[in-house]
This record gives sequence, C-alpha cells and structure tokens, in this order.
Amino acid sequence: MRVSREQADANRERVIETAGLLFRERGFDGIGLNDLMQAAGLTRGGFYGHFASKQELTVLASKRALDENIGYWQKVAAKPQALSKLVRFYLSDGHRNSSDRACTLATLGADVARGDPELKAAFAEGIERFLAILMPLMKADDDRTSRQQAIAALSMMVGGLVLSRVTGQLSHAREIRHAVEKNLVD
Repeated sequence: MRVSREQADANRERVIETAGLLFRERGFDGIGLNDLMQAAGLTRGGFYGHFASKQELTVLASKRALDENIGYWQKVAAKPQALSKLVRFYLSDGHRNSSDRACTLATLGADVARGDPELKAAFAEGIERFLAILMPLMKADDDRTSRQQAIAALSMMVGGLVLSRVTGQLSHAREIRHAVEKNLVD
C-alpha cells in the first residue's frame, strides 16, 4: 500500500529521531536495521526508501541529536549563572545515567573517531556550535583566550562525563564529576 508524501516524510523523521535515541543508547553498531525500524514502528523493507545506507542515517541522526543538545545548551546559556548551571546539569547523576537523550559527544565520540569523514564533519560542526555557546561564558579578555578556555571547558565536561560512566563505582564517578565541576565553576 502506497503512503502519501506527508506520511513518508513523517516516517523518515520518526526513523531519524528513533535512530538518534538508539545510537546514543547503544552506539552505531549496537543496533541493527531490523530493530531500529521496529522501534520506529516500521518495517525494514521501508528503510531503503528513505535512506541510501545506514551510514547516511548515522549522519542525519547525529546532526539531529547534536541539534537537540545544542538547543538545550542555548536555553541554559541565556540564564543568569549560565556556566555554573550548564556544568552542574551536564555532570549531574541524571545526565550521567541517561544515555538516549544525553550529550551526543559523550555517548558517540568514540564511535565517531572510527567513522567516515562525513560523520566526523557533522561532529566537528557540532563542536564548533558548542564552543560558540561556551565562549561568551568564559572569563577572558579576548576571543582567542575565550576560545581556548571554551575548548578546555568542553573537553573537561565531555571527558568527565565519559570517565564517570566507565567507572563501576558511583563514588568514583561522583569524585570525577566533582573535580571537573570544581575546576570549571569555582
């Protein structure tokens, strides 16, 4: 049965959204097309009507997930004490324990490092957008210093979140996150 153009577009968007959640939760190789399409409420047969390859979907879903994360950061950055609020949220137990909606850099960074140039370019663009949010929050007198501080802050946040996830001890995870927070906010 043929679906309307509007329904086909809605189905494509649902697959991209679902993929973004599942990729962050399980990694790019942790979910097959059958399971992904089933989670989106569709059949595998429809996948290639929407996408040329799983690789195309990884790029689209990653861009969408990065957009979601960046949108949240923009909202927080517009509030008073933005850096403190952003760091505390980013390093919170809730963010640490949530993978499907968590920071795309922290959940998929290792996968992207082994990815193709198009996927790396999408993440490079995302990193620049995160830095653009952080730069005005830095205590610097010039753009170059502000950028360097923003790079360091983003690196500490992402690294701290990743390390807090890989440790098997909650007390160790909190210690890591507290150290990052102390160095960024105090």
